[in-house]
Amino acid sequence: MCKTLLWTALPAALLLAFAPAHAQDAAAAAQAAKPLVDKGDVAWMLTSTLLVLLMTVPGLALFYGGLVRSKNVLSVLMQVLAVFSLIVLLWVTYGYSLAFAGGNAFIGSFDKLFLKGVDKDSLAATFTAGVSLPEYVFVAFQSTFAGITGALIVGAFAERIKFAAVLLFAAIWFTFAYLPIAHMVWYGPDGYLFAKGAIDFAGGTVVHINAGIAGLVGAYFVGKRVGYGREALKPHNVTFTMIGASLLWVGWFGFNAGSNLEATAGAALAFLNTLLATAAAALAWSLVEKIVKGKSSMLGGASGVVAGLVAITPACGTVGPFGAIAIGAIAGAACVWGVHGLKRLLRADDALDVFGVHGLGGIIGAILTGVFSAPALGGFGLGAGNDTIAAQVGVQALGVAITVVWSGVVSVIAFVIVKAVVGLRVAEEAEREGLDITTHGESAYES
Repeated sequence: MCKTLLWTALPAALLLAFAPAHAQDAAAAAQAAKPLVDKGDVAWMLTSTLLVLLMTVPGLALFYGGLVRSKNVLSVLMQVLAVFSLIVLLWVTYGYSLAFAGGNAFIGSFDKLFLKGVDKDSLAATFTAGVSLPEYVFVAFQSTFAGITGALIVGAFAERIKFAAVLLFAAIWFTFAYLPIAHMVWYGPDGYLFAKGAIDFAGGTVVHINAGIAGLVGAYFVGKRVGYGREALKPHNVTFTMIGASLLWVGWFGFNAGSNLEATAGAALAFLNTLLATAAAALAWSLVEKIVKGKSSMLGGASGVVAGLVAITPACGTVGPFGAIAIGAIAGAACVWGVHGLKRLLRADDALDVFGVHGLGGIIGAILTGVFSAPALGGFGLGAGNDTIAAQVGVQALGVAITVVWSGVVSVIAFVIVKAVVGLRVAEEAEREGLDITTHGESAYES
């Protein structure tokens, strides 16, 4: 009896030492085949998820809130909050399944509808063979990406759209634009663009170009604000915008470095590149403003921060630090034109410059990813099957084109549906009074 108790109390490793050789080999093979879940990776990814949430609420909300007039600040804060919340719920209902569960090269399946089969024991793969994350962590992390993408769009038609229209459009666009692009770009070798060797480390096409095009379409459909082009429609609180931009910069480290999915040197590279590109873009924007307008504005500096963050997003894991600086500087300078010259050419009232910064910055970043990822320029490798910069740029351009066309078509159809069901625009009297009072019954400031 005592001998039996002693034997059962021996550590497993000691028992294995007494086992036959073939049993030891089998046990070792089983242990080696079991995916590794590192607590450091889990901690980093949960932190990254929190940082992406910080980007949206309060980061993006404050950035947008400061840019609108005081009578509309609560409306845009509410739109950001509500759209993010809606999409996070849609993500766990069917979005995760359509983006990351089976299917074909263009869309997933309903295999994980309502998170079927996802529990505390299920795992999601990382970029390292044999290293995994708890699937709940991956679900949560990706939900914040989907949520902030939808929230970005609302800036294009701020100050004049119906609240119900915002929510209905967000649901339709998320389903038919965001999910297919996410699947094509990020669903491993089974995704169409991933299989082509397209590089989009953290969402240049999936998030920024996708949202930028939807915002531009929305600006056309909803129409220009009352007084646009005749009255000064100035930001009411640039301090809010600066705070929002700063929170976006902080949160973006989770967005970009978190996309490495592991707490390794890859995350450190994305982290450093995010820091450098953003700094370069802020200074480049300010320099261009000084040359063109004679003064460098705080609003311009904050906008440059966002332009740099957007542009480095697809490239952050594959370019070197000086490639990141080049991408940031180019995007910062180009997006000044995007929010002034290009905006006039397009003749759209993109109220908060969603296309001028996110659309144009995303396109620049996606194309330059194909250039500066080349080892000859300090990068860490081109996409699978692409041996030259020209080939990689071609694939990057394909990804941009598919995103522009697909998001544009879906957005047009979605806005037509929304207009027919609930209408798009508030009454002119309500717009003049402000959406805070007329839509939400509140005022941000006491008169």
